Parts: sequence; structure tokens; C-alpha cells
Amino acid sequence: MEYDKNQLKECVLCPRKCRVDRTEGEKGFCGMPDKLMAARAALHMWEEPCISGEEGSGTVFFSGCNMKCVFCQNKSIAIGETAKEITVQRLSDIFLELQKKGANNINLVTPTHYVPQISAAILAAKQRGLALPIIYNSSGYERIETVKKLEGLVDIYLPDMKYVSPELSERYSHARDYFRCSKEAIKEMVRQLPEPEFDSKGIMMRGVIVRHLVIPGAVEDSKRVIRYLYKNFGDRIYISIMNQYTPMGKFPDMPELERTVTKEEYEEVIEYAVALGISHGYMQEGKTAEESFIPIFDYEGLF
Repeated sequence: MEYDKNQLKECVLCPRKCRVDRTEGEKGFCGMPDKLMAARAALHMWEEPCISGEEGSGTVFFSGCNMKCVFCQNKSIAIGETAKEITVQRLSDIFLELQKKGANNINLVTPTHYVPQISAAILAAKQRGLALPIIYNSSGYERIETVKKLEGLVDIYLPDMKYVSPELSERYSHARDYFRCSKEAIKEMVRQLPEPEFDSKGIMMRGVIVRHLVIPGAVEDSKRVIRYLYKNFGDRIYISIMNQYTPMGKFPDMPELERTVTKEEYEEVIEYAVALGISHGYMQEGKTAEESFIPIFDYEGLF
């Protein structure tokens, strides 16, 4: 199955603009060649209610990442430690298999560095009967030019907006320009999908949901993120404020990351969002860290 390999010859799909020739096996920041690499393809129950519903979201976890946040919960796949090669044809088949299993949608997790291959797989699957909404589930660290290529293919954008502070984004995600890039990308996403739409069961069919993970000790930056999103997009988007930060080890130079978010920190952020007037949003209830949010990356559904 053919796709536009020219986009990978001097790769600038993401803001890193590594300009490596991935078709010759060269690897940039994401750590991935031109081969499609993934870790899991299965029904996923732990997304927002309008995404998972009762049936589950048909989620494909791709390997490699253009962020590699130091606190990443999916580190084994982000660094390419957990990765199996699949063809574009196989990815197209996977989409149809997930539809047959009753998935509410096709949920593409960390897809940025595979946009050409994924686009080809979506088009092929649609020609064979794929009728589910396509979700682009990313870190938000996107080039607007890449997002524009997805117009007409993606039905739901599910980006993060992790930070406003360039100091935090540099410290935790090696991306000082994160906020500038994410706000431009989200603006383009909302241009493409300006009004959220839901079916009779409350499952989102089109629209934009922006996620924000509250990080220990960063409540004020969380408020800045939420304020920016609501001021600029209002009720055209849904805002999902998450408390699931999970310490993934020791951080000798970043001891603040060695604990969960406190109940008081999370409640302060939620109360701020409510005071702003946000009504189109999601919050997480219960404990501020749940291991169940982290799936087992055992290559389920890939072969």
C-alpha cells in the first residue's frame, strides 16, 4: 500500500524538524524509522466517557514519540523499547477489526511521526467500509502544516496542552517552544472541527477535546493553560482536566515529580475552571493516580 514517502525523506512532520531521511533508516528525536511500529491495538475503556462509552475506544498505541516527557506513563513505547513493526495494509485491517469488535471510534495514540502512513491506512480502510470517527490523540506538540494535511481524515482531535511556561516545557519535555506550537495546532484543529457533535448515546462524533494533566507543584501553570483555552475557544472545545499523574521512578534532579498530585492541588485547579465558567469539560474522580490508566503493552491486536 503506497503512501507519500517524500514526507519522510527530510522529516519535518513535527516541530523538531530533524530533517533526517527516515526512508534510509535515519532516526530523529522520535527514534523511529519509516516503518510503522506499534505496541497495542485493542478496545480501551479509560478515555473520556464520550470517547470510550460502554463499548470502548478502538485504540492503536504507536511506538516512538516527539516529546519523551521525563514523567511519561508510557515510557516503554515512547522510547521505542516496546515496538513491533506492522505494514500500512495491516494497520488498515486493524481499523476494520476494531470496528467489527464494536469500537466507538478509531483512536490513534502518538501518531504524529506516522501521519503519511496512517493517512494511507485510513483512506484504504474507508474504501473497505470503515465508518467510525477517527481520533487524533496527541501530545499537542504539532506543526500546523502537518495538522492541515489531516483535514477531512480526522473527526475528533484529542490533543494535550501540557504547559504555558517555557521553563516547565523545557525542563520536563525538552521543548521550550511547546506552548507556541500547541496553541497554533489547536487553533487549526478547531478551525477544521468548530462545533462538537454527539450521537444519541452521547458518543462524540466530531469535535475537539483538549486534555491537561495537572503536574505536582505546577498548579499556577495549570490555571494559565485552562485560562488560555477557555478565553480563546470557549464552548467550541471540551477541556479534560486530569489528575492521573503517576510517579514513574526516581528523579534525582526533579524531586517534585516523585509524588502524586495532591487532592488539594487538583481541587484548586477544578475550582478555578468552574469559576471561569467552563461547562464543557471533564474531571476525574477518585484517587489522584490509578495504575489502571496504564495499559499492558503486549502487542495485543497487532498480528
